[in-house]
Amino acid sequence: MCAKTTMEEFEALLNESFEIDTPSEGSVVKGKVIAIEAGQAIIDVGYKMEGRIDLKEFANPGEAPSIAVGDTVEVFLERVENARGEASISREKARREEAWDRLEKAYEKEERVDGAIFGRVKGGFTVDLGGAVAFLPGSQVDVRPVRDAGPLMGLKQPFQILKMDRRRGNIVVSRRAILEESRAEQRAEVIGNLTEGQVVDGVVKNITEYGAFVDLGGVDGLLHVTDMAWRRVNHPSEILAIGETVKVQVVKINKETHRISLGMKQLLSDPWDSVEEKFPLNSVHKGRVTNITDYGAFVELEAGVEGLVHVSEMSWTKKNVHPGKIVSTSQEVDVMVLEIDTAKRRVSLGLKQTQRNPWEVFAETHPVGTMIEGEVKNITEFGLFIGLDNDIDGMVHLSDLSWDQRGEDAIANYRKGDVVKAAVTEVDVEKERISLSVKALDADTFSDAVDGVKRGSVITVTVTAIEEGGIECDYNGMKSFIRRSDLSRERSEQRPERFQIGDHVDVRVTNVDSKTRRLGVSIKAREIAEEKEAVEQYGSSDSGASLGDILGAALKGNGER
Repeated sequence: MCAKTTMEEFEALLNESFEIDTPSEGSVVKGKVIAIEAGQAIIDVGYKMEGRIDLKEFANPGEAPSIAVGDTVEVFLERVENARGEASISREKARREEAWDRLEKAYEKEERVDGAIFGRVKGGFTVDLGGAVAFLPGSQVDVRPVRDAGPLMGLKQPFQILKMDRRRGNIVVSRRAILEESRAEQRAEVIGNLTEGQVVDGVVKNITEYGAFVDLGGVDGLLHVTDMAWRRVNHPSEILAIGETVKVQVVKINKETHRISLGMKQLLSDPWDSVEEKFPLNSVHKGRVTNITDYGAFVELEAGVEGLVHVSEMSWTKKNVHPGKIVSTSQEVDVMVLEIDTAKRRVSLGLKQTQRNPWEVFAETHPVGTMIEGEVKNITEFGLFIGLDNDIDGMVHLSDLSWDQRGEDAIANYRKGDVVKAAVTEVDVEKERISLSVKALDADTFSDAVDGVKRGSVITVTVTAIEEGGIECDYNGMKSFIRRSDLSRERSEQRPERFQIGDHVDVRVTNVDSKTRRLGVSIKAREIAEEKEAVEQYGSSDSGASLGDILGAALKGNGER
């Protein structure tokens, strides 16, 4: 009876063992650590099977291996029996399958996952996410470019999954997203504690062309170059250095963009509050040229107060010259205050006003009639420009070059650089114009020659040349020409050949032209005038006397007198 029972129990146990399926290859099974030796853990996976796994496969990211005899672990069964008659198992592959399940859930919920950077690849790094390997692009390591990622290697830290594809085994993660999120939280907290107008201490973190970024304890604010000082600041590095602690005022906070504008000059008194008192109109002050433009130069009167010397107020004489050729940057100059607009924070200055108007000086020292001597600076179609003292010019008009020559002919006698003498004829200070005359230095021979002669006068001229169209005559050195039609009242006598050179002829003056310097004379006009006078004196033709009788009587009367 006893033996029968024993056989039945054995058969039942045998049948039971047959009914239990051997685990299939390629699945995850549980095993028990039964020994640790030679850097490996020996694991009993049941079913009378044992396998070996390197201890390093039990290490979490950034940590040392944690495994002991008696621990129950999950492993991946690759083959039931290998060449040594042991089960081929892997903790790493088990962790990978487990990790993918865990990571997919985290990706769906947009949760952070822990991992450790363990290698460098093209374009980024590899990250162990507790069994699954992910790619960390270089741009996703930090909020700013990282030159040396060595200190980050092997450290357990959170990451955000950006993409994952289990079929291809691809995972892309970001460390930067975590930093930005925590930075945003910290930024929001700091900004929440700040108010506009508040004065705080900060550390200069970065300097750019347009300003400096100041760390206010977890959040950066921009200190613009125009808010650093009341004076002109060409570059922030003039007054700030990276790492320097500065006291600033919160000028503006943008709650939406979390941008903070800071100011340093707001902590100082505004120099414009006392500009009108310190710099009254028409007062002269010494200043420093801070900037030069095409339209003028900026001059600093004191820290924070600059005025503009417009190009038109820079020089009395240099009208079309770039301001940079009159003054230079950092030069100290005397300027006069011309206008102040405190609302627009503008001061208009004058440079030339600190010196006397050279035209006024010339007018005082060179009254009309004064002789000057100067160099021909320019020759134009209407005259000469002569260089005078204090860089001013005077002009000799064509008509003032010569008494005897036409202006167009006379100007041909001059060359640029010639030194000439002239007389001052007019000084117009307002129009900045000085009129000169070369011919005024010589006597007017025409005026002297025709002194007392006027239109209607009868004068005696000397025949100097006989031409087909008339005769040329001379009167005190002045040339005149009597046309054929003016040689006689009678047409038959209008013959030039009836005259000889040297003949003295009485003529009547028909015109005195000072501009052309010529006398208009006529024998015919003299005869007509004499006839008219005779008629008026001795009777009219209506009395019955002939014109010959009247002229004869007139000639006889003249002879008797």
